[in-house]
Amino acid sequence: MPNLKEVRNRISSVNSTRQITSAMKLVSAAKLRRAQDAVLKMRPYAQKLQDIMNNVAQSLEDAESPYLAEREIKSVTLVLLTSNRGLCGAFNAQVLRRAAALLQGELSELHKSGKVHFVCIGKKATAWVNRSGFALQRQHDDLYNNLSFSESVKITELLMADFRQGNTDKVVFIYNQFLSAAAQNILEETFLPMRPEVQAQEGSSEYLYEPGKAEIIENMIPLSLKTQLFKAVLDSYAAEHGARMTAMHKATDNAGELIKALKLSYNKARQAAITNEILEIVAGAEALNG
Repeated sequence: MPNLKEVRNRISSVNSTRQITSAMKLVSAAKLRRAQDAVLKMRPYAQKLQDIMNNVAQSLEDAESPYLAEREIKSVTLVLLTSNRGLCGAFNAQVLRRAAALLQGELSELHKSGKVHFVCIGKKATAWVNRSGFALQRQHDDLYNNLSFSESVKITELLMADFRQGNTDKVVFIYNQFLSAAAQNILEETFLPMRPEVQAQEGSSEYLYEPGKAEIIENMIPLSLKTQLFKAVLDSYAAEHGARMTAMHKATDNAGELIKALKLSYNKARQAAITNEILEIVAGAEALNG
């Protein structure tokens, strides 16, 4: 049985840890509320824009936009969205495991020939790619320091340029979609080439375009792509804080349970020490009387 000083020191250490995890939970809860509001406001706009694209896609040809072109897949870019910090449960591990599964499965041949490149948003993804010796094309770890649509547009334009210039034939996002504070859904989403879902329409599917079909395609497709990346970043950011809040809540509860167990152990050790002292006093008194 550990001595009283060791148990006291451990109780003090666990209590300090519980205070830290409790504070982190409160900070993540505050950030989660703002991030959740942002992504929930963004989703209806992104969904409506996607619906418009789906309707217009019925009369689009691949040749009308370079972002619709289906090419032979000779090179793939994986965009990994993780966090800059840990202590958020399996949040980052889910993204990295999905990427590893792709490299070992669907993209194994391209990966062996060095045709899979990585764009990382988040330090955890960057560290994993560098540690694994994979081809890191770009990293944008500072995006979360100034999370805004204008900053995400810069990343989108680089990805669009890579695809337009033929540097990559497919761009795939891997990120956590925010569902609730305690739940995230890992998504593998094709970014380029665009694949609008053509919806069945009753009657005629002819459309009149104003100011013109070319102008609408030129503006709407890039806007849709920029919106898609920003929504993914907002989803990932909200999911991160939800995962961290949940992880810190569980860590705080576990620390509380551990403190209870340690206090019980401390009381048992203290009672044993008192009992031994009493026995020594009694034995000493009997020796003097004898």
